[in-house]
Amino acid sequence: MISRYSRKELVSIWSEENKYKIWLDVEIAAAEAMEKYKIIPKGVASLVKKKGKIKVKRIHDIEAKVKHDVIAFLTSITEQAGLKARYLHQGMTSSDVLDTTLNIQLVQSGNILLRGIDKILSVLKKTGKKI
Repeated sequence: MISRYSRKELVSIWSEENKYKIWLDVEIAAAEAMEKYKIIPKGVASLVKKKGKIKVKRIHDIEAKVKHDVIAFLTSITEQAGLKARYLHQGMTSSDVLDTTLNIQLVQSGNILLRGIDKILSVLKKTGKKI
């Protein structure tokens, strides 16, 4: 995406920061469900929600060594939240997180585009009535 030709809202949606934030939201939601079914210990999701922060540079530094984006992300979160965070991603694949995130970003972007289309239609209706 070329920033100077893009809407700020769309650039924000497709940023690394937002992508990783959504990854974290997906992992937390999955952890909450796994806790409910006693697949992982209770309290993992709340601990990660409280202590897990997105540190893009740290994730990239880890990825340069491990050559895997999701492992780098999970390692970064575990560094912050402690050993209990190792239960994140249990039973999941990278695609579970990546595909879910892509769909969330598409919905976020689509909502912005739809609002823009609504504004255009409103202007066209007003202009058309005056002619």
